[in-house]
Amino acid sequence: MSVRYEKMMSLTGVETSNKSKEELELLFKKVLYKGMHGLCFSPYEEGQQPGDILTETQIRRRLEIIKPYTKWIRSFSCTDGNEMIPRIAHELGMKTMVGAWLGDDEEINKKEIENLIKVAKDGYVDLAAVGNEVLYRGDLEEDELLSFIHQVKNAIPEVPVGYVDAYYEFEQKPRVTEACDVIFANCYPYWEGCSMEYSLIYMKEMYARAVKAANGKKVIVSETGWTNKGQIFHGAVPSYENAMKYFINAQKWSAEEDIDLFYFSSFDESWKTGAEGDVGAFWGLWDKDEKLKF
Repeated sequence: MSVRYEKMMSLTGVETSNKSKEELELLFKKVLYKGMHGLCFSPYEEGQQPGDILTETQIRRRLEIIKPYTKWIRSFSCTDGNEMIPRIAHELGMKTMVGAWLGDDEEINKKEIENLIKVAKDGYVDLAAVGNEVLYRGDLEEDELLSFIHQVKNAIPEVPVGYVDAYYEFEQKPRVTEACDVIFANCYPYWEGCSMEYSLIYMKEMYARAVKAANGKKVIVSETGWTNKGQIFHGAVPSYENAMKYFINAQKWSAEEDIDLFYFSSFDESWKTGAEGDVGAFWGLWDKDEKLKF
């Protein structure tokens, strides 16, 4: 194999174009069983959506399913039962990146922050994420977000605190980047219409831009993934095979270059079609019935 070809393979990932579906499935399982750094946790059962109350039973059942495959889990909220996730994950031996979900409701925001601080003081938070894409959505002004970040940092100085958003937001919002102890960058080649062939190269470029903006602070890929069903998004094609290819390449990159990466997501959740269209329900490694898809 030529040096040039080897370099291209390191950029584009594992050569999968010549593999059958069965060969891809075997490779997927080999990578999955080797384990991953982190997995975004999907707690909502079929028929549920954010705002519904979660039970300890469903949280524990789903965490036990994914426990053999991941060291860390990421949660997104600290209300409506989500605040139980970090405790149960710790009981099962996993580390936690715990999020407070911030939006345009002041009372909910207050409760999310209070519960994040409480769960952290109870010892169940290894990384704290104050907000998820609130600047991207326009739910909060920058100064409002900064106030929440500083409130959490002052309350739990022993826990690294950051904010989750698209990688480029940390270039555009240097005050937010400066306020964070750690940078949580969402990197989705799919949502920027990138073809599968170049998706790993593109994710590496996203990560590099976040690293440059971070100015020496640790950067964690807080979300990345590929949906296996739905409409084509520009050059990005959802398919059973592409979802496996992306997972394989993302995990191998994470392991080989020691990148802390949280894969999105653990389970399919049908409620996501409301925000993302038909692709939204198919980001999981397990389906809505908690069966491994690939």
